[in-house]
Amino acid sequence: MEAGPRDRYPWIHIPIGYAKTMFHPRYNWCYYTEPDPGLHHRQIYWPRGKVLGGSSAINGLIFIRGQPQDYDNWAAMGNAGWSWNDVLPYFVSLENNERGASEWHGDAGPQVVSDIGQANPLAEAFIEACTEAGYSRNLDFNGASQDGAGYYQLITRRGFRCSSANAYLKPVRHRSNLAVVTEALAGRIEFTNGRANTVEFRRGHNTQKVSARREIILAAGAVQSPQLLQLSGIGDAKVLAEYGLPVVTNCPGVGQNLQDHLQVRVIHHCTQPLTTNDDLKSIWRQVGMGLRYALSRSGPMAVGIN
Repeated sequence: MEAGPRDRYPWIHIPIGYAKTMFHPRYNWCYYTEPDPGLHHRQIYWPRGKVLGGSSAINGLIFIRGQPQDYDNWAAMGNAGWSWNDVLPYFVSLENNERGASEWHGDAGPQVVSDIGQANPLAEAFIEACTEAGYSRNLDFNGASQDGAGYYQLITRRGFRCSSANAYLKPVRHRSNLAVVTEALAGRIEFTNGRANTVEFRRGHNTQKVSARREIILAAGAVQSPQLLQLSGIGDAKVLAEYGLPVVTNCPGVGQNLQDHLQVRVIHHCTQPLTTNDDLKSIWRQVGMGLRYALSRSGPMAVGIN
């Protein structure tokens, strides 16, 4: 069940198309944070996917894992089974990495991961400058260390985005026990004797319910997952009472301690016409970019954020 539409918008699948979906309300929740005291009380734009494939259908295509120390901290807090050594085999098993199988990577999973292809001379100069400044060159941010400067790997396959929908859903879409319902906004989960068994959702102007014989998996992302839990009565009892929501389980941690990384941009002047911005200023370069992508699935249109 997906709140947004199917991923039929062509720019979703072309890597450079993230610029088209980054502010598109049809495929993006287009959130803004509350004013942040640490950021001069600014509200920061926070895109989240509202389409089949979720944020993996609109993001910058970077494939990178969390810091090992974060997982070890989770385990140290009493969450058995969530240490880095516990989760690494699952990361490895989901990958179909073009570099092949290794201690850190897999080559038989559903999620295709690839290198960026031809490097931009400006990006290469930036990495060389980092090494001259004393930073190490990192050839694999999902390897032994995440420190240093280098190129990310991307969730692309032969020049197209490989979202979670492409990786997991579409290969099995003909299964008789799979039904994908889009533009269905979940409102709450209902429980019977402490067991989640029904989802109430709105589709168009109609409110409907669907029941599960076995289990319900909540995978609504970092924002909607805690929101849906709270709407269903799982959360801080004081907060739920404030909004008149009946308490199913008093769990004060729901909706708390959300953290996300910041994006820091560097503004610079380039002495040579090497950037994508330069290409976009010329109609002939735009045509060249398009032809290169159409003929070989390469060039700037085949690369996301890097």
